[in-house]
Order: sequence, then C-alpha cells, then structure tokens
Amino acid sequence: MFFNAKSVSLLLALCIGGVTAAFLSIIPDVSKTGTIVGLMISFSSSFLLTYFVLEFIFFKEIGNIHRQIHELRSNQTTKDVHPELSKKEKNPIVGIKSQIKNYAKMKEDEIAQLKQMEQYRKEFLANISHELKTPIFATQGFILTLLDGAVDDKSVRDRFLKKAAKSLNALNILVEDLLTVSKIEAGEINMEFEEFDLQIMIVDVLEQIEQKAEKKNITVSLEAPSDDPIYINADYNRLKQVVINLVVNGIKYNHKNGWVKVILDVHEDTVTIAVKDNGMGIPHEDQNRIFERFYRVEKSRTKKQGGSGLGLAICKHILERHDAVIQLESVPEEGSTFSFDLTLVKEEEYEDSEL
Repeated sequence: MFFNAKSVSLLLALCIGGVTAAFLSIIPDVSKTGTIVGLMISFSSSFLLTYFVLEFIFFKEIGNIHRQIHELRSNQTTKDVHPELSKKEKNPIVGIKSQIKNYAKMKEDEIAQLKQMEQYRKEFLANISHELKTPIFATQGFILTLLDGAVDDKSVRDRFLKKAAKSLNALNILVEDLLTVSKIEAGEINMEFEEFDLQIMIVDVLEQIEQKAEKKNITVSLEAPSDDPIYINADYNRLKQVVINLVVNGIKYNHKNGWVKVILDVHEDTVTIAVKDNGMGIPHEDQNRIFERFYRVEKSRTKKQGGSGLGLAICKHILERHDAVIQLESVPEEGSTFSFDLTLVKEEEYEDSEL
C-alpha cells in the first residue's frame, strides 16, 4: 500500500467506522440498520475530512518542499519536476529525506571545494608575491648600490647594470606569462588555426633549443613512425610554444648526459605527441597540481633553474583550447612523460585546402 493521502484516509476511516459500528452494536436500542448507517456516516465523514486535511494541507506542502529542494539541486522548473515526483516518489516523506541528504552532501562537497580553492588562492597570492619580489628587490639593490657611489667605477657599473637588466627581463617575462594565462582563461586570446606538418614544426623546435641542450650535454631527438608528413589543424605558434616549454623543462630538470625525446604515435584519427625525458621526475603527490600557476615541486631547485613558473599552466590552457588534455606520467629519479592527442588532417583534405 502506497503512503499517500488516499490510502491513509481510507485506513483511518475504516478504523473509525469499525469502532463506531462496534460501539453502536452493543447498544440495545440501535437496530442493525442503524449500525450500518452509523458505520457509513462515520466512515465517509472521517474519510473526507482526513483526506482533505492530508491532501490539501499536509501532503501538498510536503510536495512543495520536495519540489523546491529538487529545484535547488537541479535548477529545473516546477513543471519539469512534478511529473517525476508523481511517478517515482510514492512516499513524499522518504523523497524529502533523500533529497535533503543529497542536497546536504552536495553542499558539503561545495564547501570542501571552496575551502580548497581558498587554499589555492592563498598559495597563489603568496607565490606571485614571492615571484615579483625577487627580481624587484634584486634590481633595487643593484641600483641603490650604484647610487651610493659604485656608478663611478666603470667595471662595477657595467656589471651591476647588466644584472639589473637581467632581473628586469625576468620580471617582464613573468608579467607577460601571467597576462597570457589570464587572457587565455578569460577567452581573450583567439587561436589562429591552420593546417601544417607537425614533424616540420617539431624539427624547428629542436633546432631552436639545440644550443641550450648542448650546454648540459643533453641529447634531444624526434621519434616518428616515418618521414611522411603528419598534418594537423592547430595554432602553429601556440602549439610550438607548448612543445618548446615541455622540451626545455625536460632539459632543465635533467641530469648531465641525459636525453629528451619527442615521440609521435600516429593512430587512425589522432596523433599522440609525447615529450619524454630521463631526468629528475616528479613526486606522485605533486603530479595533480603541477599545472597550477606558480606551483613548485621544489622551490629551491626551480628558482635555480629559472623560469616564470607559469609554463605548464600556459601549456594546459593552450591545449584545452585545442580540445586536448595534457597527461603526465612520472617516476622520481627516472624521468617524466608529458603527452597529449591532436586530431589528424588527412593528406587529401590538406591538399584540397591548399588548392
């Protein structure tokens, strides 16, 4: 039996009617017909009164509460929710209990997420303050030293001015990278998609960073299934920026005489680009946060290596605009692999676009 106004009213009316009939039956002056009439009157009056009270006062209000809670959770209109309630929820009280429990769980998750975001915000503010403070204080120190009299010594003056210029250049790179991340996140930077050969772009990247790799005696190479062109539709300069950043990171956080490989794996409709190294690796507890702005795995090591601390965050956002997700596999002291998939352009389609 369903727990609703009609079933409860029927059950209660039967009880009242039964009690009334039993009471009338023990009175000698009341005939059998009178007992039946009394039963019918008490049954019908109690049924109607109970049904009215339950349906239009109790159950109706419970149903309204039920729908309001559901609307808060799903942002649906009352019109969309009402049929669902009548079909699925046989017991509105059980439904409300379930909805309240789910709603409370959802709010707990939201509160936990807000606390986590608040922690990230505090870390971000602390990190950006530290990143900005370092080059500003360094430049300030060099300039104040020159103003205190060192400017008269030509050798000291030139050396300090070069150091100040280097600090200001680092500050400029930091600000530009931060603006780039903010603009990409806000959708203010449009990607200029074009069709090109991925292999040619990667060869250009490796030639560009060859000198940096030679300083640490790092071997950089490209591994591809063949020399055949691999055509994709992407923003050439932004994708090049991603590959450069990943390869340079592989060089920075590597040991002398190490290697960095750009591996292309062609599938039916996609190509996987993987940048693999045999360097320091990333601890497991840091891998989920490595793409956050200014997140440091090891602050001292990262500062020594230089960089703005925004490179991987920029890579992540650029690839998201290409409908790609960057993946990380890393084992400390064994190396790291960053990979992502891009959609292929068939050679016939590329030739048609060229025409």
